[in-house]
Order: sequence, then C-alpha cells, then structure tokens
Amino acid sequence: MSGYLTTHVLDTARGCPAQGMKIELYKINGADRVFLKSVTTNDDGRTDAQILPAAEFETGVYELVFHAGDYLDRTYLDGTGTPPEDPRFLDVIPIRFGMSEASHYHVPLLVSPFSYSTYRGS
Repeated sequence: MSGYLTTHVLDTARGCPAQGMKIELYKINGADRVFLKSVTTNDDGRTDAQILPAAEFETGVYELVFHAGDYLDRTYLDGTGTPPEDPRFLDVIPIRFGMSEASHYHVPLLVSPFSYSTYRGS
C-alpha cells in the first residue's frame, strides 16, 4: 500500500463542515520547516484531492497549519458564528505529527471558537 495524507475540518460549534478554511502543509527536517503546499477546504470540509498524494509521500514529521481565525471571522460576518475577539483565542492551529509507514494518514480537525481537537482517523 502506498502512503498518502488527507484531512477533514468540522466546525463543532455550528455543527457543519468548515468550508473555505486555508490549510498549509510543511515537512519538518530537523530544525528546518519546509513549505510544501497550501489548500482550501471544500463544501464538505475536505480538500478536493489528497493533501499529500502517494506520488509525493515520504515518511517523516509533518505539520498541518489550519487558518481557523480567518474561517471563524467569515462565519461571524455571515451571521452564523461567534463575534471575534481581538486577538482571537484561536487563530492559527499547527498540528505536528509523524508518519512512520506507507499507509493512509487522516488528520482531521474539530474546531470551535474556543477549542479544537484532532486524532488519527481512517
């Protein structure tokens, strides 16, 4: 089996997928943090393609950076979210994780204006 990486973002405060959230992917090489790509979630809170497809997969340490503050600000402006604070309690959420074998890694984010959680999904 070839390895690949996916993600999914759910807005737990509003009970829906987090549409339009920017996510950046970095590879961690010792003290270096190398930018790989930027993607945006679709209507289902997922990316349109694997965030790291099999052809680009390597084991190692990675970081997904979720731009939750921008997303939360937009939900407030459309009348469905929580008023923003200055500064927001949650803004940019980095999740650093390791991929040690060539398999499917799914790193979802459950987010609200005041909390978040993640896990290794399937």
